[in-house]
Amino acid sequence: MNDDLEIFRQSVLSELAEAADLKAWDAVRVGVLGKSGRLTTLLKALGKMQPEERKARGAALNRLRDELSRAVEARGQELEAAALEARLIAERVDVSQPPPASPRGAIHPISRAVEEMTAIFGAMGFSVAEGPDIETDWHNFSALNTPDHHPARTDHDTFYIAPSPELDVTHVLRTQTSGVQIRTMLQQQPPLRVICPGRTYRADHDATHSPMFHQCEGLVIGKDITLGHLKGCLIEFLRVFFGKPDLPVRFRSSYFPFTEPSMEVDIGWSRRTGEIGGGEDWLEVLGSGMVHARVLANCGLDPREWQGFAFGMGIERLAMLKNGIPDLRSFYESDIRWLRHYGADPLAPALLHEGV
Repeated sequence: MNDDLEIFRQSVLSELAEAADLKAWDAVRVGVLGKSGRLTTLLKALGKMQPEERKARGAALNRLRDELSRAVEARGQELEAAALEARLIAERVDVSQPPPASPRGAIHPISRAVEEMTAIFGAMGFSVAEGPDIETDWHNFSALNTPDHHPARTDHDTFYIAPSPELDVTHVLRTQTSGVQIRTMLQQQPPLRVICPGRTYRADHDATHSPMFHQCEGLVIGKDITLGHLKGCLIEFLRVFFGKPDLPVRFRSSYFPFTEPSMEVDIGWSRRTGEIGGGEDWLEVLGSGMVHARVLANCGLDPREWQGFAFGMGIERLAMLKNGIPDLRSFYESDIRWLRHYGADPLAPALLHEGV
């Protein structure tokens, strides 16, 4: 081998030995054997030599290329093995140590409130009934004895669905889950005892109102249902829900088209501190009343034989009071920090005490 080729050989082998990682090794490989590499340049120069000289020089370069190719490949395998070993050491897991703690999710306050309401009323013998979010005008208003001139029927309060040429029926986004009560009375024979939790929609939006919110309404129908049953049911529910066995509860006469007599239900509350059950103030939390005779008749029930009571409450409102949440809009902002603060432990039961 010519002296210049021997010097070139020693230089390449030295560079390979000094390559500390695959990146440095690849730089040597490309610099020697690549399209513009030093050995490739020497091979291209053979065309300018005399035939006899080219023959000897070409044989020497071919031997050198084979040797350097083997050396490059062997050094690459060594570095790959070393890199794999280093990675295995760095990623080694000590199986004797406990796994790292991962953050646990939380149940949204609305979902937890629905679970608690279902558990409380379920202990009283109520079942859960559901219905469509898009309701007919009859189920949402007319069957509930709501007159045509009632403000709730205006476009300012209710979202109306564009009429369809195929259907001669007006549809709305339900403003209350009372339509589920109507459907239940039409589909099932009394006695009935159901709650109807679900989404409702009204054209209103501020710190305490949302265009979409949740309600839970209840209905009891029987032959011997009295106002005393209504009061006992709601007093027990509110005291269990807020976890205060001595919670003051007050019933005030009011007006709803679908009940007669109608009553607003207030709980004891402190305006100064916001404490539930404390202070001398009262806070309205839900509406109730005895089912109006016309509503029973609209559903095919004889008011002389059947009677009952109904009630309705905003789920967000009760969740805000129970958890001290100041703004309704935060329920729908998908802020993970807010949810971690106000959310419920997914492993904690919704039952609030041993009696439920």
